[in-house]
Amino acid sequence: MSVEPPTIEDVRAAAAEIAPHLPLPTPLVASPALSQLLEADVSLKFEFATPVSAFKVRGGLTLAAHLSEAEREAGLVTASTGNHGQSIAYAARMHGIRAAIFVPEGANPDKVASIRRLGAEIHEAGERFDDAVRAAESHADASGMRFVSSGNEPQLIAGVGTAALEVLEQQQPDTDLAIVPVGGGSGVCGWITVRDGLGHSAEIWGVQSAQAPAAYESWRAAEVVTRPNLTQAEGLSTGQGFALPLSIMRESLDDFVLVNDEEIEKAVVALLDHQHVLVEPAGAAALAAATAERDRIQGRRVVLVCSGANITREQLGAILGRAGGG
Repeated sequence: MSVEPPTIEDVRAAAAEIAPHLPLPTPLVASPALSQLLEADVSLKFEFATPVSAFKVRGGLTLAAHLSEAEREAGLVTASTGNHGQSIAYAARMHGIRAAIFVPEGANPDKVASIRRLGAEIHEAGERFDDAVRAAESHADASGMRFVSSGNEPQLIAGVGTAALEVLEQQQPDTDLAIVPVGGGSGVCGWITVRDGLGHSAEIWGVQSAQAPAAYESWRAAEVVTRPNLTQAEGLSTGQGFALPLSIMRESLDDFVLVNDEEIEKAVVALLDHQHVLVEPAGAAALAAATAERDRIQGRRVVLVCSGANITREQLGAILGRAGGG
């Protein structure tokens, strides 16, 4: 089934729908240290400054606000490595809806604990995100619950696009470039939707892990492809592209950067060292891309989207041990 991409009007409507539930706008913080390091005017969009410490909650609240009465009665089921699941669980709680979240075995325990606190059911299924997707789809077929794709949902894209609206209209209208982490692609597509809807001149780049490049390879091939999903950055973990984000990215994404997990981990440490900000690996991917492409961003006004901060003590300890002092 084909779905239509959201419009700037959908994003504006989403901003009004989610405002009662979130402390908005999230901060946009200038970073003199990273600006000096990268020889650019660098600001960080703190999308972890939400009740679930990740940007996805904007989309979940928007989707929940548009459910039919039959869908609300049936409940929601989805698959997630953690942050999307938190988003659906939080939105379900706010709207009094039942939710079931399928996660890979051994998923980030802090994210799983948050989903449980929010009242959603947790089901572990398979080793990777893609296994959990298949299990969630089967559960939806058997139970009649409304399956929520983490990528092919216009309302999710409209919701997360409200962050871009905050930056490009309110916080820093003269932005030259925004770099956005990509797993399924809803976040970067929200930025594209807003940039194009405003007629803004900013470039939008996506960034994905080279250890899970399905969205990147789909963009290059102009068709949805499947690729190995081996990244340790669970927020970027998907083995297959999504049709709706792909159509939006193919239309007007300016560039797509691949960085490896080692570069992402070094960016986690760099954010801690230079800005005293602690994020999960996916939340540091934009800085990893900016560092890899520093010659191309010099002298520009750049926004790096820090998409989430749900890092465990064990993850942080391992990253510090591998990446050292940055």
